[in-house]
Amino acid sequence: MAAPQGNRGRRQREDRPKEHSDLVEKVVFINRCAKVVKGGRRFSFSALIVTGDKAGKVGCGFGKANEVSEAIRKASEAAKKAMVHIAVVKSTIPHEAYGEFGGGKVFLKPASPGTGVIAGGGVRAVLEAVGIRDVLAKSMGSSNHANVVKATLTALQQLRTRQDRLVERGFTPAAAVHA
Repeated sequence: MAAPQGNRGRRQREDRPKEHSDLVEKVVFINRCAKVVKGGRRFSFSALIVTGDKAGKVGCGFGKANEVSEAIRKASEAAKKAMVHIAVVKSTIPHEAYGEFGGGKVFLKPASPGTGVIAGGGVRAVLEAVGIRDVLAKSMGSSNHANVVKATLTALQQLRTRQDRLVERGFTPAAAVHA
């Protein structure tokens, strides 16, 4: 019997998981790099993307390619693979948090309803993608976009709700409500 031609055992396109249409993608930074060759300059691009579902899940991705659209696509796929769950209470965060990554340092503080997202650059992109609407943020140290985004994710991953803390200390969820 002859070996099958065509896809050689690879999965069919329809077997892949469907794309999540409810995800929000934000382009944080696109960098153009030039390589000097004999005929002139050859450009390549890198893209930093933040993807979130505005309901507590967020991820960041980095992609490089010779075209902007391809770099964004690669970064988007990487961001979807790297999504993590974040503890969000109503429209803000449960407590203050501090995150560091490389030279980037980010401080997050909960805010009362109606305050809005008081943050800039990569921090704002991450907070809006995760669905936080009221927060105060301060970015310190390096202004490198990738390090600031990763420092923000580090700070957000430290967040725990009151119920999470009580369960970690050995209380049952039913007793945690009455405590």
